[in-house]
Amino acid sequence: MEDKELMENELLNIKGVCDLYLHGTIEATTAEVHNAFKEALNTSLDIQNKIYNLMAEKGWYKTEIADQAKISTVKQNFNN
Repeated sequence: MEDKELMENELLNIKGVCDLYLHGTIEATTAEVHNAFKEALNTSLDIQNKIYNLMAEKGWYKTEIADQAKISTVKQNFNN
């Protein structure tokens, strides 16, 4: 398995972990549990950001610059 594939898998996994921690935070019934999930979520988001930045540095995660006309169209659709 190539480095790029490994990093893609890690990014996918950490996104899933973030999703689970977010739901745990939302559904927590006590302040202690809420804070524990929130801390875990923040740590996971930091890891996700580091993985993303590393992949972007290597050219493995490319983003498109959004066209202003497309942005305006989407805004208009949501406003209707």
